[in-house]
Amino acid sequence: MAMHGIFLEAIGYLIFLLFGLTATRLVFTLQGADTSITQYGVDYLSIVLCFSFGIYTEVIFERLLQSTGKTIYTMFTQGLGAILNIIFDPLLIFGIGPFPAMGIKGAAAATVLGQIAAGILALFLNFRVNDEIQLHIKEFKPDIKAIGNILYIGVPSILMVAIGSIMTFCINNILVVFSSTAVAVFGVYFKLQSFAFMPVFGMNNGIVPIVAYNYGARKPERIKKTVQLGMIYAECIMFCVFLLMQMIPTQLLKLFSASDDMLAIGVPALRTISLSFLLAGICVVCTSFFQALGSGVSSMLISFLRQLVVLVPLAYLLAQTGDLSMVWYAWPIAELVSLAFSIVFFIRLDRKLLKPIRDDQKTAVN
Repeated sequence: MAMHGIFLEAIGYLIFLLFGLTATRLVFTLQGADTSITQYGVDYLSIVLCFSFGIYTEVIFERLLQSTGKTIYTMFTQGLGAILNIIFDPLLIFGIGPFPAMGIKGAAAATVLGQIAAGILALFLNFRVNDEIQLHIKEFKPDIKAIGNILYIGVPSILMVAIGSIMTFCINNILVVFSSTAVAVFGVYFKLQSFAFMPVFGMNNGIVPIVAYNYGARKPERIKKTVQLGMIYAECIMFCVFLLMQMIPTQLLKLFSASDDMLAIGVPALRTISLSFLLAGICVVCTSFFQALGSGVSSMLISFLRQLVVLVPLAYLLAQTGDLSMVWYAWPIAELVSLAFSIVFFIRLDRKLLKPIRDDQKTAVN
Protein backbone atom coordinates (compact mmCIF):
# COMPACT_ATOMS: atom_id res chain seq x y z
CA MET A 1 0.00 0.00 0.00
CA ALA A 2 2.90 2.34 0.72
CA MET A 3 4.34 1.72 -2.74
CA HIS A 4 0.95 2.35 -4.34
CA GLY A 5 0.72 5.61 -2.39
CA ILE A 6 4.11 6.69 -3.78
CA PHE A 7 2.97 5.67 -7.27
CA LEU A 8 -0.17 7.82 -7.00
CA GLU A 9 1.85 10.76 -5.68
CA ALA A 10 4.12 10.52 -8.74
CA ILE A 11 1.10 10.68 -11.02
CA GLY A 12 -0.16 13.68 -9.07
CA TYR A 13 3.13 15.48 -9.59
CA LEU A 14 3.07 14.88 -13.35
CA ILE A 15 -0.44 16.36 -13.53
CA PHE A 16 0.61 19.55 -11.75
CA LEU A 17 3.85 19.73 -13.73
CA LEU A 18 1.73 19.85 -16.88
CA PHE A 19 -0.55 22.45 -15.31
CA GLY A 20 2.44 24.56 -14.26
CA LEU A 21 3.79 24.51 -17.80
CA THR A 22 0.54 25.41 -19.56
CA ALA A 23 -2.25 26.91 -17.43
CA THR A 24 -0.98 29.14 -14.60
CA ARG A 25 -2.00 32.38 -16.35
CA LEU A 26 -5.59 31.14 -16.57
CA VAL A 27 -5.82 30.98 -12.75
CA PHE A 28 -5.30 34.73 -12.44
CA THR A 29 -7.19 35.94 -15.50
CA LEU A 30 -10.32 34.11 -14.31
CA GLN A 31 -10.18 36.12 -11.08
CA GLY A 32 -9.87 39.47 -12.83
CA ALA A 33 -6.30 40.14 -11.71
CA ASP A 34 -4.59 43.11 -13.35
CA THR A 35 -1.57 42.67 -15.59
CA SER A 36 1.14 43.15 -12.95
CA ILE A 37 -0.50 40.82 -10.42
CA THR A 38 -1.06 38.23 -13.14
CA GLN A 39 2.60 38.29 -14.14
CA TYR A 40 3.76 38.01 -10.53
CA GLY A 41 1.35 35.13 -10.03
CA VAL A 42 2.46 33.29 -13.16
CA ASP A 43 6.14 33.67 -12.22
CA TYR A 44 5.54 32.31 -8.72
CA LEU A 45 3.02 29.57 -9.48
CA SER A 46 4.91 28.16 -12.46
CA ILE A 47 8.01 27.52 -10.36
CA VAL A 48 6.08 26.12 -7.40
CA LEU A 49 4.09 23.69 -9.58
CA CYS A 50 6.92 22.58 -11.87
CA PHE A 51 9.13 21.77 -8.87
CA SER A 52 6.31 20.39 -6.70
CA PHE A 53 7.99 16.98 -6.61
CA GLY A 54 9.57 18.29 -3.38
CA ILE A 55 6.26 18.76 -1.56
CA TYR A 56 4.91 15.50 -2.98
CA THR A 57 7.95 13.63 -1.66
CA GLU A 58 7.73 15.37 1.70
CA VAL A 59 4.03 14.68 2.18
CA ILE A 60 3.97 11.00 1.19
CA PHE A 61 6.95 10.05 3.32
CA GLU A 62 5.71 12.12 6.27
CA ARG A 63 2.41 10.23 6.09
CA LEU A 64 4.26 6.93 6.14
CA LEU A 65 6.05 8.02 9.31
CA GLN A 66 2.77 9.14 10.86
CA SER A 67 1.07 5.87 9.93
CA THR A 68 3.48 3.96 12.17
CA GLY A 69 3.27 6.47 15.03
CA LYS A 70 6.60 8.21 14.36
CA THR A 71 5.13 11.70 14.30
CA ILE A 72 8.13 13.27 16.04
CA TYR A 73 10.17 12.87 12.84
CA THR A 74 7.61 14.77 10.76
CA MET A 75 8.23 17.74 13.06
CA PHE A 76 11.89 17.62 11.98
CA THR A 77 11.07 17.45 8.27
CA GLN A 78 8.49 20.25 8.37
CA GLY A 79 10.74 22.35 10.57
CA LEU A 80 13.66 21.95 8.17
CA GLY A 81 11.52 22.99 5.21
CA ALA A 82 10.14 26.04 7.00
CA ILE A 83 13.54 27.20 8.31
CA LEU A 84 15.22 26.88 4.91
CA ASN A 85 12.34 28.75 3.29
CA ILE A 86 12.73 31.60 5.79
CA ILE A 87 16.51 31.72 5.25
CA PHE A 88 16.43 31.64 1.43
CA ASP A 89 13.54 34.09 1.03
CA PRO A 90 15.54 37.32 1.62
CA LEU A 91 18.67 35.88 -0.01
CA LEU A 92 16.92 35.04 -3.29
CA ILE A 93 14.38 37.86 -3.33
CA PHE A 94 16.85 40.71 -2.75
CA GLY A 95 20.06 39.08 -3.98
CA ILE A 96 22.10 39.12 -0.79
CA GLY A 97 25.73 38.00 -1.00
CA PRO A 98 26.44 35.59 -3.87
CA PHE A 99 22.74 34.97 -4.53
CA PRO A 100 21.01 36.64 -7.51
CA ALA A 101 18.13 39.09 -6.98
CA MET A 102 15.18 37.13 -8.33
CA GLY A 103 12.23 39.02 -6.85
CA ILE A 104 9.00 37.01 -6.80
CA LYS A 105 10.76 34.13 -8.54
CA GLY A 106 13.20 34.06 -5.63
CA ALA A 107 10.32 33.63 -3.19
CA ALA A 108 9.10 30.67 -5.23
CA ALA A 109 12.61 29.21 -5.42
CA ALA A 110 13.00 29.51 -1.64
CA THR A 111 9.71 27.65 -1.18
CA VAL A 112 10.62 24.73 -3.42
CA LEU A 113 14.15 24.48 -2.00
CA GLY A 114 12.67 24.08 1.49
CA GLN A 115 10.21 21.49 0.22
CA ILE A 116 12.87 19.49 -1.62
CA ALA A 117 15.13 19.45 1.45
CA ALA A 118 12.24 18.35 3.67
CA GLY A 119 11.33 15.65 1.14
CA ILE A 120 14.87 14.29 1.09
CA LEU A 121 14.98 14.19 4.90
CA ALA A 122 11.58 12.46 5.07
CA LEU A 123 12.76 9.87 2.55
CA PHE A 124 15.98 9.29 4.52
CA LEU A 125 14.11 8.92 7.83
CA ASN A 126 11.76 6.32 6.35
CA PHE A 127 14.65 4.11 5.32
CA ARG A 128 16.47 4.76 8.58
CA VAL A 129 13.82 4.47 11.30
CA ASN A 130 10.57 3.23 9.73
CA ASP A 131 11.27 -0.49 9.96
CA GLU A 132 7.56 -1.40 9.81
CA ILE A 133 7.38 -0.34 6.16
CA GLN A 134 9.74 -1.94 3.66
CA LEU A 135 9.85 -0.29 0.24
CA HIS A 136 10.82 -2.44 -2.75
CA ILE A 137 10.65 -0.33 -5.88
CA LYS A 138 11.96 -2.97 -8.31
CA GLU A 139 9.30 -5.48 -7.25
CA PHE A 140 6.41 -3.01 -7.49
CA LYS A 141 3.55 -3.68 -9.89
CA PRO A 142 0.44 -1.45 -9.87
CA ASP A 143 -2.67 -3.22 -8.59
CA ILE A 144 -6.10 -1.79 -9.39
CA LYS A 145 -7.64 -3.06 -6.15
CA ALA A 146 -4.94 -1.47 -3.99
CA ILE A 147 -5.26 1.81 -5.90
CA GLY A 148 -9.03 1.68 -5.44
CA ASN A 149 -8.68 1.14 -1.69
CA ILE A 150 -6.41 4.18 -1.36
CA LEU A 151 -8.61 6.39 -3.53
CA TYR A 152 -11.72 5.35 -1.59
CA ILE A 153 -10.26 7.01 1.51
CA GLY A 154 -8.12 9.62 -0.25
CA VAL A 155 -10.51 11.11 -2.82
CA PRO A 156 -12.81 12.66 -0.19
CA SER A 157 -9.76 14.36 1.36
CA ILE A 158 -8.65 15.56 -2.07
CA LEU A 159 -12.10 16.97 -2.74
CA MET A 160 -12.13 18.66 0.68
CA VAL A 161 -8.98 20.57 -0.22
CA ALA A 162 -10.32 21.30 -3.69
CA ILE A 163 -13.55 22.59 -2.16
CA GLY A 164 -11.52 25.07 -0.12
CA SER A 165 -9.80 26.33 -3.27
CA ILE A 166 -13.11 26.68 -5.11
CA MET A 167 -14.56 28.53 -2.12
CA THR A 168 -11.64 30.98 -2.10
CA PHE A 169 -12.03 31.54 -5.84
CA CYS A 170 -15.75 32.26 -5.46
CA ILE A 171 -15.36 34.52 -2.41
CA ASN A 172 -12.67 36.55 -4.19
CA ASN A 173 -15.07 37.16 -7.07
CA ILE A 174 -17.82 38.21 -4.64
CA LEU A 175 -15.56 40.61 -2.71
CA VAL A 176 -13.87 42.21 -5.72
CA VAL A 177 -17.22 43.83 -6.55
CA PHE A 178 -16.75 45.94 -3.40
CA SER A 179 -13.03 46.65 -3.79
CA SER A 180 -9.64 45.05 -4.21
CA THR A 181 -9.00 45.99 -0.57
CA ALA A 182 -11.82 43.68 0.50
CA VAL A 183 -10.10 40.85 -1.36
CA ALA A 184 -6.83 41.75 0.38
CA VAL A 185 -8.55 41.66 3.78
CA PHE A 186 -9.85 38.18 3.00
CA GLY A 187 -6.32 37.12 2.07
CA VAL A 188 -4.94 38.49 5.34
CA TYR A 189 -7.66 36.70 7.30
CA PHE A 190 -6.73 33.44 5.59
CA LYS A 191 -3.13 33.84 6.71
CA LEU A 192 -4.13 34.72 10.27
CA GLN A 193 -6.60 31.88 10.64
CA SER A 194 -3.85 29.41 9.75
CA PHE A 195 -2.28 30.18 13.15
CA ALA A 196 -5.44 28.80 14.72
CA PHE A 197 -5.94 25.82 12.45
CA MET A 198 -2.33 24.64 12.06
CA PRO A 199 -1.95 23.43 15.67
CA VAL A 200 -5.43 21.92 15.58
CA PHE A 201 -4.68 20.07 12.34
CA GLY A 202 -1.34 18.98 13.77
CA MET A 203 -3.10 17.55 16.81
CA ASN A 204 -5.57 15.80 14.51
CA ASN A 205 -2.69 14.06 12.75
CA GLY A 206 -2.09 12.39 16.11
CA ILE A 207 -5.80 11.73 16.76
CA VAL A 208 -6.40 9.82 13.52
CA PRO A 209 -3.97 6.91 14.12
CA ILE A 210 -4.95 6.66 17.80
CA VAL A 211 -8.63 6.36 16.94
CA ALA A 212 -7.89 3.96 14.09
CA TYR A 213 -5.62 1.75 16.23
CA ASN A 214 -8.16 1.54 19.04
CA TYR A 215 -11.00 0.82 16.65
CA GLY A 216 -9.00 -2.11 15.33
CA ALA A 217 -8.25 -3.17 18.92
CA ARG A 218 -11.99 -2.86 19.77
CA LYS A 219 -11.45 -0.31 22.54
CA PRO A 220 -14.29 2.24 22.12
CA GLU A 221 -13.67 3.88 25.51
CA ARG A 222 -10.17 4.92 24.43
CA ILE A 223 -11.66 6.34 21.25
CA LYS A 224 -14.19 8.30 23.29
CA LYS A 225 -11.50 9.70 25.58
CA THR A 226 -9.25 10.63 22.64
CA VAL A 227 -12.05 12.47 20.84
CA GLN A 228 -13.15 14.27 24.01
CA LEU A 229 -9.63 15.48 24.78
CA GLY A 230 -9.14 16.47 21.16
CA MET A 231 -12.28 18.59 21.21
CA ILE A 232 -11.30 20.26 24.49
CA TYR A 233 -7.79 21.12 23.27
CA ALA A 234 -9.05 22.26 19.86
CA GLU A 235 -11.66 24.53 21.42
CA CYS A 236 -9.09 26.03 23.77
CA ILE A 237 -6.78 26.86 20.87
CA MET A 238 -9.60 28.32 18.81
CA PHE A 239 -10.90 30.35 21.74
CA CYS A 240 -7.47 31.92 22.29
CA VAL A 241 -7.26 33.00 18.64
CA PHE A 242 -10.86 34.24 18.83
CA LEU A 243 -9.91 36.48 21.76
CA LEU A 244 -6.92 37.87 19.87
CA MET A 245 -9.05 38.75 16.85
CA GLN A 246 -11.64 40.39 19.10
CA MET A 247 -9.19 42.36 21.22
CA ILE A 248 -6.32 43.35 18.90
CA PRO A 249 -7.55 43.12 15.27
CA THR A 250 -5.82 46.37 14.37
CA GLN A 251 -2.42 45.13 15.54
CA LEU A 252 -2.90 41.84 13.69
CA LEU A 253 -3.72 43.61 10.44
CA LYS A 254 -0.75 45.94 10.84
CA LEU A 255 1.52 42.89 10.74
CA PHE A 256 0.68 42.94 7.02
CA SER A 257 1.28 46.70 6.61
CA ALA A 258 -2.44 47.37 6.44
CA SER A 259 -3.53 50.73 5.05
CA ASP A 260 -6.25 52.85 6.65
CA ASP A 261 -8.78 51.48 4.14
CA MET A 262 -7.76 47.92 4.96
CA LEU A 263 -8.10 48.60 8.70
CA ALA A 264 -11.57 50.08 8.19
CA ILE A 265 -12.69 46.92 6.40
CA GLY A 266 -10.51 44.40 8.21
CA VAL A 267 -11.28 45.15 11.87
CA PRO A 268 -15.02 44.35 11.65
CA ALA A 269 -14.23 41.48 9.28
CA LEU A 270 -11.88 39.74 11.74
CA ARG A 271 -14.25 40.27 14.66
CA THR A 272 -17.20 38.83 12.76
CA ILE A 273 -15.50 35.90 11.04
CA SER A 274 -13.71 34.85 14.24
CA LEU A 275 -17.09 34.03 15.79
CA SER A 276 -16.92 30.85 13.72
CA PHE A 277 -13.81 29.78 15.67
CA LEU A 278 -15.98 29.08 18.72
CA LEU A 279 -17.52 26.16 16.81
CA ALA A 280 -14.74 25.16 14.42
CA GLY A 281 -12.66 23.10 16.88
CA ILE A 282 -15.42 20.54 17.38
CA CYS A 283 -16.05 20.30 13.64
CA VAL A 284 -12.38 19.70 12.84
CA VAL A 285 -12.04 16.90 15.41
CA CYS A 286 -15.24 15.29 14.13
CA THR A 287 -13.74 15.30 10.65
CA SER A 288 -10.68 13.42 11.91
CA PHE A 289 -12.94 10.96 13.73
CA PHE A 290 -14.77 10.21 10.46
CA GLN A 291 -11.54 9.72 8.52
CA ALA A 292 -10.04 7.44 11.18
CA LEU A 293 -13.06 5.14 10.99
CA GLY A 294 -12.92 5.00 7.20
CA SER A 295 -15.80 7.40 6.56
CA GLY A 296 -13.97 10.01 4.54
CA VAL A 297 -17.18 10.67 2.63
CA SER A 298 -18.76 12.15 5.77
CA SER A 299 -15.85 14.59 6.09
CA MET A 300 -16.17 15.54 2.45
CA LEU A 301 -19.92 16.10 2.70
CA ILE A 302 -19.54 18.40 5.72
CA SER A 303 -16.79 20.39 4.02
CA PHE A 304 -18.86 20.64 0.84
CA LEU A 305 -21.92 21.70 2.81
CA ARG A 306 -20.08 24.35 4.84
CA GLN A 307 -18.02 25.95 2.08
CA LEU A 308 -20.03 25.60 -1.12
CA VAL A 309 -23.65 24.90 -0.18
CA VAL A 310 -23.87 27.44 2.66
CA LEU A 311 -20.91 29.84 2.75
CA VAL A 312 -20.59 30.89 -0.89
CA PRO A 313 -24.33 31.30 -1.68
CA LEU A 314 -24.93 33.06 1.65
CA ALA A 315 -21.98 35.42 1.08
CA TYR A 316 -23.37 36.20 -2.39
CA LEU A 317 -26.87 36.90 -1.02
CA LEU A 318 -25.51 39.10 1.77
CA ALA A 319 -23.39 40.96 -0.78
CA GLN A 320 -26.59 41.95 -2.57
CA THR A 321 -27.42 44.19 0.38
CA GLY A 322 -24.53 46.40 -0.69
CA ASP A 323 -23.13 46.30 2.86
CA LEU A 324 -19.72 44.60 2.95
CA SER A 325 -19.89 44.13 6.73
CA MET A 326 -22.88 41.81 6.25
CA VAL A 327 -20.89 39.44 4.02
CA TRP A 328 -18.60 38.39 6.88
CA TYR A 329 -21.55 36.88 8.79
CA ALA A 330 -21.63 34.07 6.24
CA TRP A 331 -18.71 32.41 8.06
CA PRO A 332 -20.22 31.91 11.54
CA ILE A 333 -23.57 30.90 10.02
CA ALA A 334 -21.88 28.31 7.80
CA GLU A 335 -19.90 26.98 10.77
CA LEU A 336 -23.10 26.62 12.80
CA VAL A 337 -24.68 24.53 10.02
CA SER A 338 -21.49 22.49 9.79
CA LEU A 339 -21.55 21.81 13.53
CA ALA A 340 -25.14 20.56 13.39
CA PHE A 341 -24.37 18.09 10.61
CA SER A 342 -21.08 17.04 12.24
CA ILE A 343 -22.97 16.06 15.39
CA VAL A 344 -25.56 14.13 13.36
CA PHE A 345 -22.88 12.22 11.42
CA PHE A 346 -20.88 11.62 14.62
CA ILE A 347 -23.86 10.04 16.39
CA ARG A 348 -24.72 7.99 13.31
CA LEU A 349 -21.18 6.64 12.94
CA ASP A 350 -20.90 5.94 16.67
CA ARG A 351 -24.08 3.88 16.60
CA LYS A 352 -23.06 2.03 13.46
CA LEU A 353 -19.44 1.16 14.32
CA LEU A 354 -18.76 1.62 18.03
CA LYS A 355 -22.05 0.73 19.70
CA PRO A 356 -21.90 -2.91 18.45
CA ILE A 357 -18.45 -3.24 20.03
CA ARG A 358 -19.70 -1.84 23.35
CA ASP A 359 -22.71 -4.18 23.25
CA ASP A 360 -20.49 -7.22 22.56
CA GLN A 361 -18.24 -6.30 25.47
CA LYS A 362 -21.22 -5.91 27.82
CA THR A 363 -22.52 -9.30 26.73
CA ALA A 364 -19.14 -10.92 27.29
CA VAL A 365 -18.93 -9.44 30.79
CA ASN A 366 -22.43 -10.62 31.72
